[in-house]
Amino acid sequence: MDIKEYIINDVKPLELQDSVQHAKKIFQQLTFSHMPVMDGEVYVGCVSETDAHCFETGQSLSDVKYSFDVFKVNEDTHWLDVLEAFAQHHSNVMPVVDGKNSYVGYYELKDIMQHFSDSPFLYESGAVIVIEKGATDFSFSEIAQIVESNDSRIFGFFVSNYRDHVTEITLKISTSNVNAVLQTFRRYSYDVISAAEDDSYLDALKERSDYLDKYLNI
Repeated sequence: MDIKEYIINDVKPLELQDSVQHAKKIFQQLTFSHMPVMDGEVYVGCVSETDAHCFETGQSLSDVKYSFDVFKVNEDTHWLDVLEAFAQHHSNVMPVVDGKNSYVGYYELKDIMQHFSDSPFLYESGAVIVIEKGATDFSFSEIAQIVESNDSRIFGFFVSNYRDHVTEITLKISTSNVNAVLQTFRRYSYDVISAAEDDSYLDALKERSDYLDKYLNI
């Protein structure tokens, strides 16, 4: 999906020679966490709203250049990488530059999130499954094979966590044959962390546990 259509130019970036007071006024008018700063035609970084309110009014942005957060994406950066950049830099504005580091415009986080919400991963009705396995013991091709061999469809999956050499993968699949998919994952030594409510394997374990509790209490 191409997201270049979301590049915005309706807010003029700040200039190094602008005063801190001017930057504060801009932040008061907007809901931006950061504002891009230019040195002529070249992007040099972003000043954050938090920092701007800490600087002395009489200073210029060139005086506080050391505090700039230098983050950006290119015009051809994939939308998932753009979304990752937003998360890494805790910003709701992402400067966009061309191959010469010239400022092109900016993305707003809400627009990219809307783009994400329009993807089948979110809007298709399906079952969300979270599984875990050793970081060197799984493969995406194996995961896809397990789902598709049970006549289910994958709407999307990604690595959602990584800790202690264990990788967590979140999947969204069609609702057909979910139980068969879960049981196949277990046969392939995947730990199912979270799954659809109609997981008959877990239901069976719960019934056996309840039966054992009743037996022990006799």
